[in-house]
Amino acid sequence: MSWLVDTFRVQKPVIGMCHLQAMPGDTGYDKKGGLDKIIELAKADLAALQEGGVDGVLISNEFSLPYLTKTEPITAIVMARIIGELRSEINTPYGVNVLWDATASIDLAVATGAAFVREIFTGVYASDFGLWDTNVGQVARHRNAVSGENVKLLYNVVPEAASYVGSRSVEEITKSTVFNCQPDGLCVSGLTAGAATDSSVLAKVKENAGNTAVFVNTGVTDKTVVELLSIADAAIVGTYFKRDGIFENATDSKRVEKLMTEVRQMRSGF
Repeated sequence: MSWLVDTFRVQKPVIGMCHLQAMPGDTGYDKKGGLDKIIELAKADLAALQEGGVDGVLISNEFSLPYLTKTEPITAIVMARIIGELRSEINTPYGVNVLWDATASIDLAVATGAAFVREIFTGVYASDFGLWDTNVGQVARHRNAVSGENVKLLYNVVPEAASYVGSRSVEEITKSTVFNCQPDGLCVSGLTAGAATDSSVLAKVKENAGNTAVFVNTGVTDKTVVELLSIADAAIVGTYFKRDGIFENATDSKRVEKLMTEVRQMRSGF
């Protein structure tokens, strides 16, 4: 997992979520505000994350609810436009996530120079979005076909709003995913964005992940970040960084700084 330090230049990096507003075609798209409004809000959130001291940023179409497992082309195209507008202001390593479309996420990473992608790459699930199937072999070959070999892939092995079809344990899923797919990272989540990740499940994934980096993916707060990073190798934080800790709100740089102060104090003990 040396790529974590190589990419983020710190141990136990914290990646802040830059949640994009609904895209054209999404049910919540603001036609009056249009792309200019999306870009304006994204720039404000990015600035708050970086001012607060995050180690990296993950840009996703978080407000495209309800999500598609195969997105329309317009989604990744618009996201590429938005990231193009943000590029000159991004001063940390960044990744992308086109929810929930692994192929589109890789295409967007290649198009925008993103260092990593977080997605659902493996498994079959019963989810809020229907029966959710994947084809990791096809996606892996697509990454090669579009010259995305250097894009790191973070596999969500405990996905939000879904459960595995089948009865394998999280330990078995972790071991077989690492063996068969060679992911760069494994993400462990709670039920939804902002929902606490079960530390016992996180520990089981970490115990069975070998040298693969493990990310705590949802529900991290200033009160839990040290405990969770004592287990995980990195954290992805979104909802806690919002004003009053509410998912729909704008990012609050003071909340970012508060959590990152806890993380820096933890690192000083290494």
